[in-house]
Amino acid sequence: MLVHLAATMDNWDPKLIDLLSEKQHLILIDLPGVGSSEGIVPTSIPKMAKQAISIINELGYFQINLLGLSMGGMIAQEIVRMNSKLVKNLILVGTAYRGGEGVDKVTYTTFKYMFKAFLNKTDVKRYIFYNHDNNGKVEANIVLSRLDNRKKEYKDKEISVKSFLKQLKAIKKWGTSLNDDLSFIKQPTLIVNGDKDMIVPSKNSYIMHDRISGSKLIIYSNSVHGSIFQYADDFTSKLIEFLYLDR
Repeated sequence: MLVHLAATMDNWDPKLIDLLSEKQHLILIDLPGVGSSEGIVPTSIPKMAKQAISIINELGYFQINLLGLSMGGMIAQEIVRMNSKLVKNLILVGTAYRGGEGVDKVTYTTFKYMFKAFLNKTDVKRYIFYNHDNNGKVEANIVLSRLDNRKKEYKDKEISVKSFLKQLKAIKKWGTSLNDDLSFIKQPTLIVNGDKDMIVPSKNSYIMHDRISGSKLIIYSNSVHGSIFQYADDFTSKLIEFLYLDR
């Protein structure tokens, strides 16, 4: 499982991880230079993918199911491009294809919501992952409270500013690169997003669904970038069904 921009393993919703781990063996990782992992964050998505492949190989896995959230979904696509046989099933959540709609604006949008969170003295994930209305506030508080339950002595290190800025640079390159037709993705693919993603526009999920032959698309209503946390129970059920579907 590859996580989003500026995130460490601690940013996965504990409820979602608990639900998925009942049915699947999960591996959550901080790539080099992220959280407690030593090393350097590269300034391109393909180089991040090479790092991930090296880790997977070192762990001794020859084939995996791969889930990527947001930036993690971009890295996941590059992993498939580099080593298609490594990935049995692909799950792309709240993400976009190379050169996708609005990806070049992620830096601007991120800083805009960081500023809004600062003014309102709240966690930036409140505005990036959830609707900005009262219902979104309720949903955000539910998930953020679960994240806050992790004991201090077990917490990962937060990403450094330097590493965060390198990730932003990598996403910028991804968004301004040649538009990808995704023809290289041949494995079963599940695409998931909220209906109003304001960081990586939901339109990208529909386009990816059209371009990836045989893919399945799930769009959650009244949700944004954090759809799989907001709908953890339903997503878990649908993901397990997807993974064990006879083909």
